[in-house]
Amino acid sequence: MKKQRKVKIRSKNTYAVMIAAFALILIAAIVAMLFYNGVFLINNPSEEEYPVRGVDVSAYQGEIDWQTLGAQGIDFAYIKATEGSSHTDERFEFNHNEALKTELRIGAYHFFSFESGGDTQAAHFIATVPKTENMLPPAIDLELYGDFEKNRPDADKVTAELDKFIAAVEAHYGIKPIIYATEESYSHLLSSRYDELDIWIRGVYSKPKISDGRAWTFWQYTNRETLNGYSGEEKFIDMNVFNGSAEEFALYPQK
Repeated sequence: MKKQRKVKIRSKNTYAVMIAAFALILIAAIVAMLFYNGVFLINNPSEEEYPVRGVDVSAYQGEIDWQTLGAQGIDFAYIKATEGSSHTDERFEFNHNEALKTELRIGAYHFFSFESGGDTQAAHFIATVPKTENMLPPAIDLELYGDFEKNRPDADKVTAELDKFIAAVEAHYGIKPIIYATEESYSHLLSSRYDELDIWIRGVYSKPKISDGRAWTFWQYTNRETLNGYSGEEKFIDMNVFNGSAEEFALYPQK
């Protein structure tokens, strides 16, 4: 009888453990689903600490109603303009023209290619993006894309071409560009380089940790926000904060 009782106790304990494990898996699945659908954001920076917020967009957001988008608690927008030496975002001209009709501060960004020269990429960006009053600094999107995620490019070769892009763009617009990077691309390509430039860092799972300890100016804290005013194939939109007050943002960048 004693042996049978022990078996029954063990069976009950095993059953309880299985129920608890199933409950944890179910909770994790629900949380993951909420995150995937943009209902729950892993990062949600304090508006008191970071009062200046903005979006970055491309053709993936489709047709944007900028009056609607701009009325949802955002202060700025970065719009994709170009990629490499020849590709222009198909929605850039419309987005740029319409965004300028709002009270948002507007900037343009270029997706930097490791497969063409920095001088020809700069020429393409300059030919596409007009100078405008109170524009945000041109942004260089520097990511490890495609096969370069595994077979990383030589950092010295990349920065040699990046130097050409930066020099040409700064000379044309009279503003130092900023560099957007993931934590991985920053560590591989930018660590301890370009101290004179501001950094726009991606960190969608936690507050960003930059490998050389430098401060960031913009932080892309999520790529899964949902707002009203766009109707593209991408239902989510990237959200960013500025590392400073509204008064500091109004003066940014300091000439």
